[in-house]
Amino acid sequence: MAKLVYQTYGDALFQLAVEENKVDELFSETKAMKEIFEENEELLKLLTNPKIDKQEKLNIVENIFSGRASKDLVGFLKVIITKDRQRYVIGIFDYFIAAAKEYKKIGVVYVTTAIPLDDIGREKVVKKLLETTKYEELEMNYSVDAEIIGGMIIRIGDRVVDSTIRTKITKLSKQL
Repeated sequence: MAKLVYQTYGDALFQLAVEENKVDELFSETKAMKEIFEENEELLKLLTNPKIDKQEKLNIVENIFSGRASKDLVGFLKVIITKDRQRYVIGIFDYFIAAAKEYKKIGVVYVTTAIPLDDIGREKVVKKLLETTKYEELEMNYSVDAEIIGGMIIRIGDRVVDSTIRTKITKLSKQL
């Protein structure tokens, strides 16, 4: 259910952004608003509290965000509250942010290596990924896992490239 709500409302916001030619503006506003909700759990609790009247919740959103966020995003929040979907707001924003990144050709990459990569190694990975993917910009996330022994795992969206020694040993042992 939650995934369907994220997708439905996230797609609606994304379509609005594309139609109004405001993808960049709503992208940055949505990221900032998501941070506000994550940092202020009380705000989300207030908006999801069943004892508080829906009109009061709408007034709260209006008072907090009007003049600080675009009318489009404030109106979108009001729709979410009107439809009693405010508990999904962070997931909806996550969905929209991911869709906007794809639209802007920004890839989110997770690289796992056995030892930390130095700057030269990171630059080589970025260069190779920019050459071999459709993305024009990359958000790189590096992590270290000594259990992979050597090589690296690269994950972009639902694609995974695993060139680790651990995987090669596992495949070899299965063949034997």
